[in-house]
Amino acid sequence: MNEVLILTINPGSTSTKFALYRNEECVLKKTIRHTVEELSMYDSIPDQFDFRKTLILEELKKENVEFGKIKYVVGRGGLTYPLQSGVYKINNLMMDHLRAGIFGHHASNLGPLIASNIAQWLGNVNAFIADPVVTDELEDIARFSGHPAFERKPIFHALNQKAIARQHARAIGKSYEELNLIVVHLGGGISIGAHKDGRVIDVNNAFNGEGPFTPERSGSLPVGQIVEACFSGKYSKEELLRMITGEGGFVAYAGTNDALEIEKKAQQGDVEAMALQEAMGYQISKSIGEMSTVLKGKVDAILMTGGIAYNRDMMEDIRERVGFIAPMHVYPGEDELGALAMNALLVEQGKTTPMEYVGDTKLAATH
Repeated sequence: MNEVLILTINPGSTSTKFALYRNEECVLKKTIRHTVEELSMYDSIPDQFDFRKTLILEELKKENVEFGKIKYVVGRGGLTYPLQSGVYKINNLMMDHLRAGIFGHHASNLGPLIASNIAQWLGNVNAFIADPVVTDELEDIARFSGHPAFERKPIFHALNQKAIARQHARAIGKSYEELNLIVVHLGGGISIGAHKDGRVIDVNNAFNGEGPFTPERSGSLPVGQIVEACFSGKYSKEELLRMITGEGGFVAYAGTNDALEIEKKAQQGDVEAMALQEAMGYQISKSIGEMSTVLKGKVDAILMTGGIAYNRDMMEDIRERVGFIAPMHVYPGEDELGALAMNALLVEQGKTTPMEYVGDTKLAATH
């Protein structure tokens, strides 16, 4: 196979990550952290486009990257209509939907926008997304919420969850499609998925209101109290939405979205930080327990991944709570950038064909 340079981009709620791959080899990887103060300068996530794109290009120029050799730019997928797992061309309709936030605003919406813009700037370069956050493989029973006016919809870290699941399967000499796994992504958002036979048959909506609280999200909240707050006159709609996503979790309790800062304070004996860390681990463990029932107790392994998985104290606390369900394996960090590159290589090798985003539910996964 000829040498192929692939630029991959992953905007997260608290960071912008990008990498350059030469075929399967990572030749450059960067993580740019964003503080609450930096991001608060922008009224909306779409307003962060130039800020984040410029940071990426500046770093690439510092590294003397040969831009003319880049053939693919692959961005993390955002909040569009539900899609099958796979590779998609970034087209104008997709970008219109992401800018408008038709299914909500999240930093991942910037992934396709930045990837497409840089690809256009480079010239004759392909721009894709792969395994976006709206990947939908839920079983029909998982869609019930408790009221027909509200249907459960998956928004989660599909790319990293599937990449780590496949990595674990290779490590034990199995195929992903023959395992039952609970995969936990721990970052600015937290998603906990039940993987059965290569499909994520249930997972919390990690974006706006399900599962454990996170460094900046409130997770599941008491619904009655939320309704009271909505009609109290104390908060605007925008303020309440920010309380759920952006200003919840650690931000609400401790004024920071930096999980490492909370970890260090906990290690130093800070009582509030210790309580917050334990409470997050407690809620994560409860959600793992829920997903074990989805798999009817037949769980081959529990996989912990994402940046917070580096927190050994929290991992041991969770292991104590869920170890009776299945062996727990920790894969700290994430391989989303590598997974994006691997999908581009599959296109290059003719092993997969990029799909077209059509902007409706026809491409939602079949059940």
